[in-house]
Amino acid sequence: MTHIAFLGAGNMASAVVDGLIAAHTPPGSLSCLGGAGRSATTLAARTGIILAPTLDALLAPASTLVLAFKPQHLASADPRLAALTSGKFVISVLAGKRLARLAEVFPQARNIIWAMPNTPGQIGVGMTGWCSLHPLTADDRLIVEKLLGALGRHVEIPESQMDALTALSGCGPAYLFEFAAALRDGGIAAGLAPDVAQILTVETLLGAARLLARRNIEPEILRNQVTSPNGVTFAGLKKMEARDFRGLIKETILAAKARSEEMAGDT
Repeated sequence: MTHIAFLGAGNMASAVVDGLIAAHTPPGSLSCLGGAGRSATTLAARTGIILAPTLDALLAPASTLVLAFKPQHLASADPRLAALTSGKFVISVLAGKRLARLAEVFPQARNIIWAMPNTPGQIGVGMTGWCSLHPLTADDRLIVEKLLGALGRHVEIPESQMDALTALSGCGPAYLFEFAAALRDGGIAAGLAPDVAQILTVETLLGAARLLARRNIEPEILRNQVTSPNGVTFAGLKKMEARDFRGLIKETILAAKARSEEMAGDT
């Protein structure tokens, strides 16, 4: 594994660092530099990776740079990055920042990846979609697989599909958490104690997701296996159908996709 530098040291950088170290990457081959806060200091102290004092010191030993700061900070990025990343492999997890925009900031990079992880990557069970500016060399592909694999599973897709992926898997955990809250509140309204409704919600969603993953069949088939004609589940599903639950979720995904497209125009 080559030396990897992290510009930004928030939750996503921490998740990648933790995953890499868990996969036996030496902490000395990783370094970080944060902004005005103490996130980089905290990350370095917790994991043993190198805390770089300056941008020059961060990038001098690195062959790969991971961009993990807030997307809006790209517009004010240090102009020296263009020269300092010459010949280096740049991997960005900045939402909405297209490859063409990244190439403007890092014109001399040997290649650029745009990756969109999701928050379950913080515990190693995330899903990341990614695309590249140029075809990857075998060595750079290994770096991508190692780094993104630290977050969970990953899939390469065309850049034209990244907004849709962002809307589905990038934002999807928030929608699931909202559904979980609604399921919990429904249980409370039906007479359950809040703590009981909470554990029933969590374990039901967890078990159902595992079943869907292991059976590897259409979710409608599993839904039908739970549903008896004119039974209890049927009554609930009819209410969801009457309120166009599927239509609402489709509109939710499309709204998120539209916002992701808009963000591409933000400087």
